[in-house]
Amino acid sequence: MLFEKSLEKTGQVIIMVRDTPRDDSNPFDFEDVKARIEKALFKFEGKFEVIKVPNITNICYGRGVGYKIEEIVLPKQIQDISATNIRKQLLK
Repeated sequence: MLFEKSLEKTGQVIIMVRDTPRDDSNPFDFEDVKARIEKALFKFEGKFEVIKVPNITNICYGRGVGYKIEEIVLPKQIQDISATNIRKQLLK
C-alpha cells in the first residue's frame, strides 16, 4: 500500500534496503530481499528501483534541498505488520 501511494504521488519509487549483517532476525542478504521485492512488484517494472544503502539510523538535513521527507500514515492493520514475524514465517 505504501509503494502504491508513493507511486501515485510521484510516478516513480526508490526502495532502499539497509545493508545489515545476516543473523537470526535478519536472515536474508540484499540480493535475496531485492529479488523478493522485484518479484512482488513485477507489474510495476520500470517504475521503481531497489538500492542498497548503509545501515541508516537517522535522516538529517540542514535546509530545503528540493525534496520532502514525508510520512504516509496507513490503516492500523497495515501499520501493525511486523517484518520480523513475516521473516519468521518465511523460514519455517
